[in-house]
Amino acid sequence: ALREADRGRARQDGHSSAEEYHGINGNVSLDRRSEIVQSPNRYELALGPASPTSVSDRSNNNSLSRTSEAGTYDLSSAEARARNGNGNGTLNGNGLHTVDENVINNNNNHSAYHHYQNQPLQAGAGMNGGSGTLRSIDEEIKKKKWPTDRAYFLAKELLMTERTYKKDLDVLNTWFREELTPEDVENLQPLFQYFDSMLEHHSVFLRDLEHRILLWEGRGGHETHRIGDVMLKNMVVLPIYDEYVECHREILQRLNDLYENDERFQQAYRDFEQQKVCYLPICYFIVKPLHRLLHYQLLLELLLEHYGEDHFDRTDCHGTLMMLLRTTQVVRQELAASENYTLLCEVQRDLVGFDTLVQTDRKLVRQGCLLKHSKRGLQQRMFFLFSDILLYAFKSPVTQTFKVLGHVPVRSLLTENAEHNAFVIFGGQRAITVSAGTTAEKKLWLDELTKAAASVKHKPQTQLPLVSVKYCTSSEENLETCGLNNSSIISPPARAPSSRNNTALHVCWHRGVTICLDDHLRSGKNQISGYLLRKFKNSSGWQKLWVVLTSFCLYFYKSYSDDAALASLPLLGYSVGPPGIQDAVQKEFVFKLSFKNHTYFFRAESEHTYQRWLEVLQSATQMQDLKLTSGNNHHTSNSHNNNINSNASTSAQE
Repeated sequence: ALREADRGRARQDGHSSAEEYHGINGNVSLDRRSEIVQSPNRYELALGPASPTSVSDRSNNNSLSRTSEAGTYDLSSAEARARNGNGNGTLNGNGLHTVDENVINNNNNHSAYHHYQNQPLQAGAGMNGGSGTLRSIDEEIKKKKWPTDRAYFLAKELLMTERTYKKDLDVLNTWFREELTPEDVENLQPLFQYFDSMLEHHSVFLRDLEHRILLWEGRGGHETHRIGDVMLKNMVVLPIYDEYVECHREILQRLNDLYENDERFQQAYRDFEQQKVCYLPICYFIVKPLHRLLHYQLLLELLLEHYGEDHFDRTDCHGTLMMLLRTTQVVRQELAASENYTLLCEVQRDLVGFDTLVQTDRKLVRQGCLLKHSKRGLQQRMFFLFSDILLYAFKSPVTQTFKVLGHVPVRSLLTENAEHNAFVIFGGQRAITVSAGTTAEKKLWLDELTKAAASVKHKPQTQLPLVSVKYCTSSEENLETCGLNNSSIISPPARAPSSRNNTALHVCWHRGVTICLDDHLRSGKNQISGYLLRKFKNSSGWQKLWVVLTSFCLYFYKSYSDDAALASLPLLGYSVGPPGIQDAVQKEFVFKLSFKNHTYFFRAESEHTYQRWLEVLQSATQMQDLKLTSGNNHHTSNSHNNNINSNASTSAQE
């Protein structure tokens, strides 16, 4: 009866019975449109030309359907009007904004150091940090006073990250789909069906966000300085996300089954991951919708924290958050298992010598680099601690994959502390001595190993299938009898896909660091996009770039509309903070990223944006801060991976 009443209110709100939403799977209970409460003082902004519909008519039709809007909004025309009529910016010869996306807000002190200086990207400049030219924009600042309210910057972050999210949906829904046969598309129909629906909604949402920000920055009145009403209207998409959260694990499993059992599909999968547009492993894009909902929740909480009790945007923001929490609570319950499954799939594809790694009850606890003590000296090895087994391997310089050398069942695992940063792992009748980079890292490994061994003792004993371990090439490193089954050995790929080079697994190897599942979960919640100015350590020029932070890595684009990144910078092992006096950077809102002798400076547009980037970057690098406390790091590193990894043929390195 309650649900009938909800549907009745929705129909009174402008929806006929023929328009009742039944969800993708016909689940009427997922219809939440009737939950949306209109603020009594809500300002309804018509997108586009004035409609003959009267204000009173519009007030009686609060439907979330876009057919009720007054006219349509043409973003291209609005941007053209903003550039030509309002003086908000110009286009250079490359079609890049040279004013409005570089302007820093005045902050009421009229200091030129509180603003960006105009820094267009030059044609053919590539990623050369010194290629840009700096030009003062004091005249533009005097002409226009830009918003300084924190709510504006949070709304702008919502817009910037929404642009990235929509392109992430397009990577699978458009680019990947085009590479598949009709049969493969049919096998993955649930994935494309959900992404189709999400894209339809988020295209409208993105258009509304861009229009609202244009008004906020332009001639819109005080009533346009809000974002809650735009977000509230977008909550009509929640039923689709409810269904997707419920079935996305089945989509991941279906994708993995196709990869493991269909060689033709596997080749298409690998080929697509080699394309520049696929900047992350395919599995990572499938959990992006879950991350996006958590980011919405974060921004709404920050807005409510900023608003006073009587702020005119508070009612819409609070109502949106209450609706969103019902879904994000389920997301948080599901996300750890989904992230773990994704990591197992990705490790399996980079690991040679161990079958059936992907198991329902297997958890990846920690992965990272340790130095193994042997008669030949210290040898770099990659260790994988799972809930039931410890594997260690080395990376082939030819295939760029990891070859398993040995394993220890966690049930029989014992550890012993040793001098300095060393410790001993006992398994079966052998012992292996390893060294960590720092004492803190050593403590992490000892704690995780001890905890895993204690946990598995309370579970039923299971026999590790001999076919799992395909072969071990070194008898010195063989802790257990390995099942030799040459017929089960599958030839590894010629090289690892380019999208994998920046994954935590490969970066851990080259930087000599370690990472755990909780770090991956924290990374998924801390993603950000936007324009920054970048400068190399030994250069004087600042270059404007569109920067995306996701999966422990920065990706650099010339513009948010570009499909492929110019370059990338993995963050594991880096430290982040404000520049020091010795850096001689005479600008505000600057933060520094450094690893050994590699240093990069970035400028944000405001104090708020600076703090947000610093917060997210610290979250992406804080698990590695322990490695920076010791100068005695024995790990080897790859000089190519210490620099920015360029996806372009032009030089992207310092």
